[in-house]
Amino acid sequence: MSGKILLLSGPFGEGHKQAAQALLETCRLARPDAEPVIVDFMEWTLPRLHGISKAVFHQGVQKFPSVYGYLFRHTRKGSTLSSLPGRLRWYGLKRIVKLLDEVDPSVVVCTFPLAAAAMSALKMAGLTDIPTVTVITDHTDHSYWVHPGTDLYVVGSEKVRRGLSKSGVPDSRVEVTGIPVRPPFCAGTAGARRMALRTKLGLSADKPVLLLMGGGYGMMHEGMIRLMVNAARTGSMQVVVVCGHNDKLRRKLEERLHSESASAANGVRLTGFVRNMEEYMGAADLVVTKPGGLTTSEAIAMRLPMVLYRPLPGQEEDNADFLTGVQVAVRASDEGELEQLVGALIRQPDRLAFMRRNMERMHMERASDRALEAIFAARHCPIPRWERSPVRVGV
Repeated sequence: MSGKILLLSGPFGEGHKQAAQALLETCRLARPDAEPVIVDFMEWTLPRLHGISKAVFHQGVQKFPSVYGYLFRHTRKGSTLSSLPGRLRWYGLKRIVKLLDEVDPSVVVCTFPLAAAAMSALKMAGLTDIPTVTVITDHTDHSYWVHPGTDLYVVGSEKVRRGLSKSGVPDSRVEVTGIPVRPPFCAGTAGARRMALRTKLGLSADKPVLLLMGGGYGMMHEGMIRLMVNAARTGSMQVVVVCGHNDKLRRKLEERLHSESASAANGVRLTGFVRNMEEYMGAADLVVTKPGGLTTSEAIAMRLPMVLYRPLPGQEEDNADFLTGVQVAVRASDEGELEQLVGALIRQPDRLAFMRRNMERMHMERASDRALEAIFAARHCPIPRWERSPVRVGV
């Protein structure tokens, strides 16, 4: 297959966008004869609501995580709520039809659940027969990813394949590749060049490096902040804190450090959103992070052991269960356990090496290549006429 690849992403979390970007960059390197195109599904279909919906989602998840968790659990295997997108009249579908006409892709790849639902609606209505691939960006089999008419599911683990199988998805339509990560994270083992990266980044080669991450939107709990302050105060390690797009958090941490002491401030590097995250991961000994699907896959590709702290109810819980199960991460449930685990791991290089060996066996650095191969091999699976459903394509 050559021609154009239409990558439909979305704004609710950085992972959907990063997975699409990973596939685009990998495609440009591996298949220069193809033309990948990324489109934000929400921005294209609902341009007036795009910014508002994005803000409402992130504020809702941050301030009411228990509500999000409740909705996630009660729609996991399908319900009136989870099937709602397929029951709507889909006023945005006319714009998707227009997009397909304009781009004329050979295959459509959805890294965002609502995009997968929209393509399902078009296929069930008999309005397109373009091969459609859904790339699930977490280790979850939630029903919001599963839609009739999807020709192939690209998933991160056998755990997800088993879950999809229980939901009735044939194994022939599931390809386990790992979650796609961008080419800069695919260099394999970073240990051999860790010291060189520290020099490049202006970090000391004499002290271990702890990386603290709160995701693209800088959602960082108080326990991580206290860990930063205590580590800086004792001088036992260098701390790099990535605040993402959250400038308010960065200013708050700067004030907190300066209120401690000059030495504490000197022991911490605060950054916003960085474009060389692979270098910081390569320079670090350990990362404390939320268990987002893309961030943790990048850490695995870079062989960076993880401490998972305060996952959001929902897909982050699923990710945490998977990652601790394959022993590439440990999980801290409160502030005391977080400090204890970080201190113990930094002092136990053998345990860190054990976690890195487990990561090496997963070959996550090949995930994007494997996913791209599966996408190029995808073919349209005809839907029986009696399974099709009428869909009103609105304005």
